[in-house]
Amino acid sequence: MATMTGSEVREALSSAVDALRAAGVEDPRLDAELLLAEASGWSRAALVADPVAEVPPAAARSFGEMVRRRLRREPVAYMLGRKGFRGIELAVDSRVLIPRPETEMLVELALEVQPDRLLDVGTGSGAIALAIADELPGCGVTATDTSPGALAVARANAERLGLTDRVRFHEGTLPEGESFDLILANLPYVAERDWPTLQPEVTQWEPREALLAGPDGLDAYRAFIPECSRHLHRYAEQMTGALAVEVGEGQAASVASLMRDSGFADVEVRRDLAGIERAVFGRAGGGTS
Repeated sequence: MATMTGSEVREALSSAVDALRAAGVEDPRLDAELLLAEASGWSRAALVADPVAEVPPAAARSFGEMVRRRLRREPVAYMLGRKGFRGIELAVDSRVLIPRPETEMLVELALEVQPDRLLDVGTGSGAIALAIADELPGCGVTATDTSPGALAVARANAERLGLTDRVRFHEGTLPEGESFDLILANLPYVAERDWPTLQPEVTQWEPREALLAGPDGLDAYRAFIPECSRHLHRYAEQMTGALAVEVGEGQAASVASLMRDSGFADVEVRRDLAGIERAVFGRAGGGTS
């Protein structure tokens, strides 16, 4: 890619878009605009509004370096150090997965159920737990993860967003001796056989342990769902618990069967905006929340 020192906005963007497209980047225009906005300190709207504006030399050099990093398929979110999720902005780095739009389905399920006490398992950056704490301020939220690094990121996000009084973090999976109205989980679900087909942004940069889950991608849920069921059923006389999990394409039927086999009733599958069966929801004992 040519050096862009002294170029206009449209020239800098055009050069970057061409290079990113040739490298196989999925959305080269969006990425180029985000990176130039970061390098210049201008908004994306300002870049579009004034395409003949001169990019200052220092900003052009910074932009060129960021584009070279993107050509190595480093995710934009890691480069910027942040990612939007619903109404909040999260700090992210290579210790956590980058929050995906489809994961918002679990937040939407929580808004439907309106739980008093909620557990987010595999919280990562804290996206689900913090979005729910932001949108359901009366809900007591507990978030767990087995990765100390991920929990450090999530705690820092909670502090920056002013949500430390609404979310409690715990290392592990299911806190011993506690009960919840709703448990949400976004556990690893990538099958080992599918790993080579994923984008380099995922395989080269995101934490492998947060993605892979055995030959068919279901190992984590095979271990988790029966334990989760026992955990909720222990409190069935006092409350009805519910469980919702995010799954990969083609996994919903198997995960729904795991839920039914573990005593969940009224199990249903929800599709994301792309029409993929993305979330599986079930109620313990078949009652209502």
